[in-house]
Amino acid sequence: MTKINQPFYSTNLSFYIILCISIISIIPLFTIIINSSIIDFDFTLFKNSQFLEYTKNSLIILFFVLFLTFIFGVIPAYLVTFYNFVGVKFFKYSLILSFAIPPYIFGYSLSAFFENFGSGYTLINLIWDTNNANSYLPKFSPIVNSVLSLSFTLYGYVYLLSRTSFVGQSVNLLDLGKSLGFSSYQRFFKIILPCARPGIFIGLSLVAMETLSDFGTVSYFGVSTFTTEIYNSWFIFDDLNTSNFLSLLLLIFVLFFFIVESLLRKDSRFHSLKNEGKRKKQALKGTKNFLATAFCLCLFFFSFVFPFSQMLYWSIKFPEYLESFEILKLNLNTFLLIFFTSFFLISVAIFTNFGNRVLKNRFLSFFSSLSISGYAIPGIIISVSIISFFSLISSFINFDLKTIFIGSFYGLILGYFFRFYSIAYNGIKSNFLKINYSLDESSYLMGFDKFKTFSIVHWPILNKNIFFIFILIAIEIIKELPITLILRPFNFETFSTRAYNFATQDLIEATAIPSMFLIFWASIFILISFKYFFQDNK
Repeated sequence: MTKINQPFYSTNLSFYIILCISIISIIPLFTIIINSSIIDFDFTLFKNSQFLEYTKNSLIILFFVLFLTFIFGVIPAYLVTFYNFVGVKFFKYSLILSFAIPPYIFGYSLSAFFENFGSGYTLINLIWDTNNANSYLPKFSPIVNSVLSLSFTLYGYVYLLSRTSFVGQSVNLLDLGKSLGFSSYQRFFKIILPCARPGIFIGLSLVAMETLSDFGTVSYFGVSTFTTEIYNSWFIFDDLNTSNFLSLLLLIFVLFFFIVESLLRKDSRFHSLKNEGKRKKQALKGTKNFLATAFCLCLFFFSFVFPFSQMLYWSIKFPEYLESFEILKLNLNTFLLIFFTSFFLISVAIFTNFGNRVLKNRFLSFFSSLSISGYAIPGIIISVSIISFFSLISSFINFDLKTIFIGSFYGLILGYFFRFYSIAYNGIKSNFLKINYSLDESSYLMGFDKFKTFSIVHWPILNKNIFFIFILIAIEIIKELPITLILRPFNFETFSTRAYNFATQDLIEATAIPSMFLIFWASIFILISFKYFFQDNK
């Protein structure tokens, strides 16, 4: 029996390897905390007008983004789940294409369209032939631009999770509402919405974390927020203390939403997941049909068609930028990062999850759960923490580790590991949870060791969703900006960094080509993953 239960390599070795992986994965968290605790910081910063300004800006943007993403996410999810109207099948899938548009690219599109003599000016002149077209274009404040850019690109989190919650609701429960004489509005507010509350809140928590961690959008529009001040403190004013302290404050904000999301996930079965019958959609007619179609169409247009069309227009109007654009090199750089990072993350996630399953150690499981906190940490904080960590270690061992991990391909992979490890870990873990432990025991009783059990029992189930995990990681890497911008090797560019560099140089039209390629590849990955996003319909 002892031989049968012998771990996959060695209990002690596997335990320490997984423990080391878990400890390494939380380096950014501990680096920021330690650096912030040992510095002699002047707390008069809290009374500083600049501190109050970017705190206020961060909270204002967060509030309005949460409000708009709630509207943009919940309403269409409700409509496509419970009603039939013109275009419902198209909108069900197309509304998640907003994931292909990073907020900063949406911001470039807003500027390109509404600036003086921009695309909006050209369009108005084409329609009305007026010499005063600029006066018809609204001028938004930097905060409004930031809110719109973030809202139209992040609502997909709320849409997907809300729709999943709606689809999982019991048909009998809804029929009970009808038998009680509830109108469609009463059923929505008294049954459907309360039952979907955990999914909606989790979606909003993800939106909050992405909003607080955003750098590219607020930086482009010149809005002072925590992320921009962290970047400026470190890379412009060379003030490590302030940068670390602000990182800690932002981290507290973000981890608050991470904790809320985790708590809600535990109670996510707020509704019945058992469908006792086939849901029959209600057909909308007349004005209601028109309004439902118009709302979804407008949302799809502004979240995807508008930024895509703007970038396409600039690409056609300024073909000279295409001639000097290193297309092959940027594609190669981007896909090298995707494949190496994905392979590394998925391999480590499989090893740690399998090890936790075999060892069944609560201490190890606790540290493994901490290792996924990286997704809640903004990319700019991860970048600063990596630089701080290797600077600190280098001073102790009298060897410059910064040359190996800072401004190198290895450092970039490490940054992605910290940021996106949770995607791979949670994806693999969810598949392991589908496998009953009795199958493992049966395999051991048949004389198979851990490796053989993994290959014949676990792997056939795991490999079905590994491609989906790869796609999710690829989408995140394609859109990631601060980690790539700060940790990349010299003269190493991706689509996101190239577009950002053009934008900061006020060459907004030059951002079109790299932005087009970024949107194209992200859209391809999303289209491939449709069947995974909508597995509930199988």
